Amino acid sequence: MNVNVAYYESPIGLIRIEEKDEKIVEVSFVEGTITPENDTHVLRQAKKQMAEYFEGNRKDFDLPMILEGTDFEKKVFMALTQIEYGKVASYKDIARNIGHDKAYRAIGGTNHKNKLAIMVPCHRVVGSDGKMTGYAAGIWRKTWLIDHEKKNSAD
Repeated sequence: MNVNVAYYESPIGLIRIEEKDEKIVEVSFVEGTITPENDTHVLRQAKKQMAEYFEGNRKDFDLPMILEGTDFEKKVFMALTQIEYGKVASYKDIARNIGHDKAYRAIGGTNHKNKLAIMVPCHRVVGSDGKMTGYAAGIWRKTWLIDHEKKNSAD
């Protein structure tokens, strides 16, 4: 299986997008050296949708993606995709939504394993007190993304 790579220069840093077998498998913020890009239809679409998102014109992504993980992790990732653009949910909310009321710490651990930043919006998960908590790409990015979505939401 070949992994194809493209980059998108966002307002909050360089984003690496990986595609395998015509499906997005990883979206992450990166620092440093850029490897050569591949030009595939899926990667072109991913960069286009990423640009639309950062312009405030895209609320969700409709790309073929692979969510890797255990059954529990996949359930969490799917729950993350249900958090509306411009809104946030707590770790406890997600735990309750997937039928594991006391698993909010496991939700946090699963969020950390999310390989599809922004597209699977783990940045929309906050502490039960509304405070910004853990984000692998940095709390400042999480805050920026939430503020960006709130500013561009229809509400």
